[in-house]
Amino acid sequence: MHRGPRQNETPKNFKLTIVKLISYLGSFKYFILIAIILASLSSVLSIIGPNKLSDLADEISNGIMIDSKNFTKIIETVKNNVSEEKIKEKSMAILSIKLDEDTIRKINTKEDITNESKNEFNAFITETNQDEIIDKLSKLDKKILDIILPETEYNNVKITTDDKIKFIEISSDLNNISKLPESIKRVILDNIKIDNKEISSSDQIELLSVLSDVNQDDINKIYGKLDDLPESIKSLIEPKMNMGKIKNIGLFLLIVYLISAIFNFVQSVIMATVSNNFAQSLRTKILRKINNLPLKYFDKNKFGDILSRVTNDVDTIGMTMNQSFASLVAALTLFLGSVIMMFVTNYIMAITAILSSLIGFVFMFIVLGKSQKYFRARQIELGKLNGHIEEIYSSLNVVKVYNGEEDALNKFNEYNESVFECNRKSQFLSGLMPPMMNFIGNLSYVAVCVVGAILVTNNVITFGVIVAFMVYIRLFSGPLSQIAQGMSSLQSTAAASERVFEFLEEEELEKKDIKKVLDKNKVKGNIEFKHVKFGYDDDKIIIKDFNCKVHSGEKIAIVGPTGAGKTTMVNLLMNFYDINSGDILIDGVSIKDLSRENIHDLFIMVLQDTWLFNGTIRDNIKYNKEDVSDEEIKETCKTVGVHHFIKSLPKGLDYEINDNEAISAGQKQLLTIARGMIKNAPFLILDEATSSVDTRTEELVQIAMDKLTKGRTSFIIAHRLSTIKNADLILVMNDGNIIEQGSHEELMKKKGFYCDLYNSQFKKNA
Repeated sequence: MHRGPRQNETPKNFKLTIVKLISYLGSFKYFILIAIILASLSSVLSIIGPNKLSDLADEISNGIMIDSKNFTKIIETVKNNVSEEKIKEKSMAILSIKLDEDTIRKINTKEDITNESKNEFNAFITETNQDEIIDKLSKLDKKILDIILPETEYNNVKITTDDKIKFIEISSDLNNISKLPESIKRVILDNIKIDNKEISSSDQIELLSVLSDVNQDDINKIYGKLDDLPESIKSLIEPKMNMGKIKNIGLFLLIVYLISAIFNFVQSVIMATVSNNFAQSLRTKILRKINNLPLKYFDKNKFGDILSRVTNDVDTIGMTMNQSFASLVAALTLFLGSVIMMFVTNYIMAITAILSSLIGFVFMFIVLGKSQKYFRARQIELGKLNGHIEEIYSSLNVVKVYNGEEDALNKFNEYNESVFECNRKSQFLSGLMPPMMNFIGNLSYVAVCVVGAILVTNNVITFGVIVAFMVYIRLFSGPLSQIAQGMSSLQSTAAASERVFEFLEEEELEKKDIKKVLDKNKVKGNIEFKHVKFGYDDDKIIIKDFNCKVHSGEKIAIVGPTGAGKTTMVNLLMNFYDINSGDILIDGVSIKDLSRENIHDLFIMVLQDTWLFNGTIRDNIKYNKEDVSDEEIKETCKTVGVHHFIKSLPKGLDYEINDNEAISAGQKQLLTIARGMIKNAPFLILDEATSSVDTRTEELVQIAMDKLTKGRTSFIIAHRLSTIKNADLILVMNDGNIIEQGSHEELMKKKGFYCDLYNSQFKKNA
């Protein structure tokens, strides 16, 4: 049985098939469009996430790191304030040295100042230049300094003589600036304001003192000194998280991903509904098509192939639509969107991520190309193996009788070895795919981290950008796999769709112009064949010129060798085939003017192949006829002679028949005869009804058939000519024509074709 398109099958015309598929999906187009839009929106929302995730990472990293911007600003401002140039610039104004004539005379005439000190002072006045003033002042006698450095006021800050002297003492060592008097500090270090916070001069001095032995670039040591810093400075540089902003970003991400998940869920539900409804509609169309196709189609095509179109092919279409169609659109959107967003975020990182991923995918596609031929070979070899197994086990008795076990085993081993080799190679190569995908992902992560670290070090990007690209890599590489799988599934879907559409587009039975209706309860039962000509193909005519009149209630037997056209005549009578020329009349009405349903309602058919479906005996007997009571069924079964058998079953009429039932062929035939009697139509067709039963059962079936034919116009096709001796008219057919007709006795007296045919069965039995 054909099982639908295999993985490696492709449609004959992919583009045309997809166009047809879209046209067949016309009634679902709005739902599919909504699903595509939702899938695309879901992907777009997923793409938005990484950038916000980058902002979140930056906010969190800022919350665990000192504010380097403020720290650098404070350090640079304070260092600028206490620079040597700044101090020298302010020193003369701070000291306000008094060197007028009265001051000089006072020092030179003061008795408690030694002559040596006076000489040093006079030398200071005459020999000192501007750059040496502070250095020279430090060498003068303190009594002289008390006179030339009087208490003064600078910028509303009172500076005492002692403060000035102390300033002179330590001015040569600016590292000890913290030891300066408070008044001098306030004068030298102006209060500074950063981020609306004022840092006093004392806090600035304390900062310099705390960090005097720390390298400004040594972040770890700065963290260690953080608690020792003044509160004004500490509040500006200490790590702190902006919880409000973090909450807002987190809430935004939660809403975005939640909406994305909802969109994805809704589109999945829509596509699942559409795919199931579409598959259901296809099955319905196929079933209607089967009812409208001529029998010649089924003569040319295997039932298994038709069944496969209804089941496997339709299921393939439905599953792909459900799993791949919207996913393919979403993957394309996600792929293109992630590439765009990567370049928008940072082109260097984008190129790094794409190149590292593409290198891996090149290897992956090479592996796929190598493995595909082994998958194809595996399917072929597996088909050979399954065919061999089915052949051997279906004919096991013949194999054993002819001692063919060893030869069968050798062939099995040969096929099995071929399947093993193809499986080993294909599974090995396909087994490389998961680690290959892991390698692609890990290679991209490593590349992004390395390049990202370099860019972060050079202040080109922030840490959050690396986090964003870690997500973008997943969003970029994932869709590539989905697109590859989706395209593969689309190929299988197109192949399956092509087979289904071919079937749905087959030529149907010609629509009749229904002019008349025959009521089966009023039909007399006369049938006439008038110059009937028929052939399954126009160039091969089987029935050449068939003429026959059958009267109501007659039992007509049709006999002849295999291929004579017996069953064909019955099929023409039932209007399963349209005749090439001529006509068939039922009670004078042409079957061309009647609907096929009306014609079929006039006939009971009991065939050689007994057809019982899985279900109760009751349902099988009253098939397609609801208004039948159990009493009618029982009476009919008694008439046929099958009632005793039914009573012996555990549940009687409610007994379930299934494929594994051990019901004999004769019992099945009796049940089909009972079904025919329940239908109660004016015409009866018995086609080789006793050919598959033993002699004893044949007698029972013959009795039942005699009861069934009573009061009906009957057509009996039989190879066993002994069963039709009592027929009113025997039609002997050969090569599509009636060559003899008459009763059994009349035909035997003629010593013609029928006589030879009748006697030949006894010669065979002799």
